[in-house]
Amino acid sequence: MGIGGISIWQLLIILAIVIMLFGTKRLRTLGSDLGSAVKGFRKSIKDDDGPPDSVDTEVEDVAQTPRDSSGKP
Repeated sequence: MGIGGISIWQLLIILAIVIMLFGTKRLRTLGSDLGSAVKGFRKSIKDDDGPPDSVDTEVEDVAQTPRDSSGKP
């Protein structure tokens, strides 16, 4: 008995059908895209824990920039 009542043979048949439908090249790019998305998500969560230093300085620079009557710096 496999995972959730699905045997190993049934999983192999499903895998073979998916490979025939999409092809190995398409599955490889899909896997790498999914991996990079997960890596970016983890990085954004990790960066969110600390204070955003660069965003604060950019906001201060924009707020202190003198503007003429047209609204351009």
